[in-house]
Amino acid sequence: MTGQLYLLRHGQTYWALSGQHTGLAEVPLTAKGIEQASDAGMRIKAMHPADFAAGYVSPLLRARQTAEAAGLGVETLSDLHEWDYGRAEGRTRGELSEALGRSWDLWEDGPAVLPAELGGERVETLPDGTPVTVPGGDGETLSEAYARAGRVVSQIRPLVEVGEDVLLVAHSHIIRLIAVSWLGLPAIAGRTLELGTAQFSVLGVHKGQPVIQHWGL
Repeated sequence: MTGQLYLLRHGQTYWALSGQHTGLAEVPLTAKGIEQASDAGMRIKAMHPADFAAGYVSPLLRARQTAEAAGLGVETLSDLHEWDYGRAEGRTRGELSEALGRSWDLWEDGPAVLPAELGGERVETLPDGTPVTVPGGDGETLSEAYARAGRVVSQIRPLVEVGEDVLLVAHSHIIRLIAVSWLGLPAIAGRTLELGTAQFSVLGVHKGQPVIQHWGL
């Protein structure tokens, strides 16, 4: 018998509500996000009452807050951080398309095509008054983020193959890239998956084939 890989996305943040790209910026959960995370923990425990053989969380604040509110025992894994959006960080797709002068798509274009003037570190203020430092780097390409997801899968797969269950608490895009890496699909296939805040998915193996057992619970 093989094990299962549970993937939990963090709870709601102000930028998740506004559609602003949230990669490495330390945006905390909203009060509702904390509630969502607590509820997600109960739903996961109802499906998987036993302890996980291993649990890992992104080093970013919103993921760590989610794991804590969900009551899930995890340790930090640096490769679980969200896609580094570079110049797209903290901006909506509409704003980025206007700045580029054409429709911008993260999966097809990546952050490097965006105008250089969008880069540089800055500070934004959330609706509750919390200041957020927006990093100003160049960001990751799709292939770089996918390679990082592949490293996570390489670390986790041996545990699952010997029947152990593993939990990851992370972010929308990196979770989607982990899922397609698990399935052996190209990185661009990740765009066909969607995962709401504080939703979780379950990956596994059926007759030797890596599969999605549940998505977006």
